[in-house]
Amino acid sequence: MPLLPWIILFTAFGGIASAAFAGLFLLVPEHLGQRLLPHFISFATGALLGAALLALLPEAIESVGPAGAHGIGVALLVGLGIFFVIEKLVLWWHTHSHDHNGEHDHHGHAHGHDKASGILVLIGDSIHNALDGVLIGAAFLTSFPLGLVTTFAVAAHEIPHRVGDFAILVHSGLSRGRALFLNMATGLASVVGGIAAYFGLQKAVGALPYALALAAAGFLYIAVAGLIPGLHRRADPRTSLAQVILMGLGVGTIAWAESLTHQ
Repeated sequence: MPLLPWIILFTAFGGIASAAFAGLFLLVPEHLGQRLLPHFISFATGALLGAALLALLPEAIESVGPAGAHGIGVALLVGLGIFFVIEKLVLWWHTHSHDHNGEHDHHGHAHGHDKASGILVLIGDSIHNALDGVLIGAAFLTSFPLGLVTTFAVAAHEIPHRVGDFAILVHSGLSRGRALFLNMATGLASVVGGIAAYFGLQKAVGALPYALALAAAGFLYIAVAGLIPGLHRRADPRTSLAQVILMGLGVGTIAWAESLTHQ
């Protein structure tokens, strides 16, 4: 089968199917869901770190050779900066909408703020999914096995992320059915990103290693700046041990999958 249908299939899995799975996850009793979600996040953190450091970056460096390794480092640094700026813009937008809504009475402020949060989630998810689609597309253009590993890492961190977004959308006033539908609909942006990467990067094959470095930067930023701080909120020995084990399991899963691609 040509590569493009595979990219469409797996970007849909990373974006749409992960949202659907998150919706199923919400069917479990609330107390059980609250206990399981942190474990998913720990595993996803390890999967992202493993994908970035064991798959994407080594592949990028191998593609350019020793002489181009410095350029990969620059691309990684630029990628971290880009994701930092994107997060800053989202936080600024969120704060700006909060201040604007503060002009109204307390009830109106709360309702307006909740609604604005829901809109921000949908916009943020669409942008995030489009970037995920580009990362998956770039990985598949490099090699099919690398695309599979990248898709797995994307799906692993998207599931707990989507559970949280679903809760925000419901809190903003949407019904559970509509919130689930919109949460899944934003996954279409992942397919769009994958298609754009397929046509754009095919015309610039030399840019592929640097696209992989940007993908690694995105995974590292999400894991280190987004997920790990949340894990530190619970520091008791039992929870910490479980986090270390699950993060190790996430890294180990990626390492195992990566080893299969080189057999």
